[in-house]
Amino acid sequence: MPGNRAVAYKGPRHVEVIDIDYPTFELKDGPGVDPANVGRKVPHGAIVKTVATNICGSDQHMVRGRTTAPVDLVLGHEITGEVVEVGPGVEFIKVGDMVSVPFNIACGRCRNCKEGKTGVCLNVNPSGYGSAYGYVDMGGWVGGQANYVLVPYADWNLLKFPDRDQALEKIMDLTMLSDIFPTGFHGCVSAGVKPGSTVYIAGAGPVGLAAATGAQLLGASVVIVGDMNEQRLAQARSFGCETVDLTKGGPAEQIEQIVGEPFVDCAVDAVGFEARGHGADAGEAPATVLNSLMEIERSGGQLGIIGLYVTGDPGAVDDAAKKGSLSLSLGTGWAKSLSFTTGQCPVMRYHRGLMNAILHDKVSIAKNVNAKAISLEDAPQGYADFDSGTSVKYVLNPNGYIDA
Repeated sequence: MPGNRAVAYKGPRHVEVIDIDYPTFELKDGPGVDPANVGRKVPHGAIVKTVATNICGSDQHMVRGRTTAPVDLVLGHEITGEVVEVGPGVEFIKVGDMVSVPFNIACGRCRNCKEGKTGVCLNVNPSGYGSAYGYVDMGGWVGGQANYVLVPYADWNLLKFPDRDQALEKIMDLTMLSDIFPTGFHGCVSAGVKPGSTVYIAGAGPVGLAAATGAQLLGASVVIVGDMNEQRLAQARSFGCETVDLTKGGPAEQIEQIVGEPFVDCAVDAVGFEARGHGADAGEAPATVLNSLMEIERSGGQLGIIGLYVTGDPGAVDDAAKKGSLSLSLGTGWAKSLSFTTGQCPVMRYHRGLMNAILHDKVSIAKNVNAKAISLEDAPQGYADFDSGTSVKYVLNPNGYIDA
């Protein structure tokens, strides 16, 4: 069996690259694996040799100790790879296929999957709805920041790239299809972005920049990105976005200076539960983004909430927030007849179309999020640099495909 190295959570702000077992077509016991999933047979699965696997802001929440993730949980839900083995129940995916792996794990058989709600599959996580690789409380499917990873329901889940050489040429863009590009795009679709819209994106991390890219692809007239990190705001400006510096206060006045009124047509939350208040010295205030978006969103508008919110946060600022209970101004939302869309992006709804946009040079998502490839062994430093606020989307290169 080939060796298998992987990035594992070792405690708050501590990750290590460790040796793990090569995947088999059975879910074994391990850190975070739901007891009801132990021994689960996966004849419908494929083993994927990782071509690229990215560090995500959602991973950082766990690494900061802001979830109930167990020590030794193997991280990584943004996976692109080459199929090296298939189970006896796989009919269409073949060894040698180059594929994108949606971060949602979905069976393709349940009511939600059949309705296109693959982010809340009913059959992959015994303790709740929805699942993802290498993520806390999502069934215990082993993460993909590794040399090899098991993908269940391969015929359903995997998006095959049409040409191997073309895929490798554009791999830094295509690796964004597993999560952040569809997620950012979903935020904009959920917010009702259409040609001519004015759009505000809260957060200039990689997901926020992906949302800004999605808004441009959908035809927005103005895309405004708000953040407290000047390096990340500069990255947003590099591909045509307007920016709001939230160290100077709330967004409304600055938005008015850009579009002539303190409102936008569409608003997206790409921050989530570790949000800070506005102003240079503001501390953590997790409801800030949601409340500010309700204020600046035009009456009758829509909010796309793609920032992560959790029900277990041991590092939260108060007891309510530790359980995911935030002080929302729901009255504002009700009075303005606002609509809200939350939850995991159903990646399959978008990834084929976004793949075609990449392959036909309609979008440069890797450039917009400032993607940088590093080795698997350099992952701990990548996590530390990303946590410090650098405006880089780190892409791990475990098997040397990107260099090739």
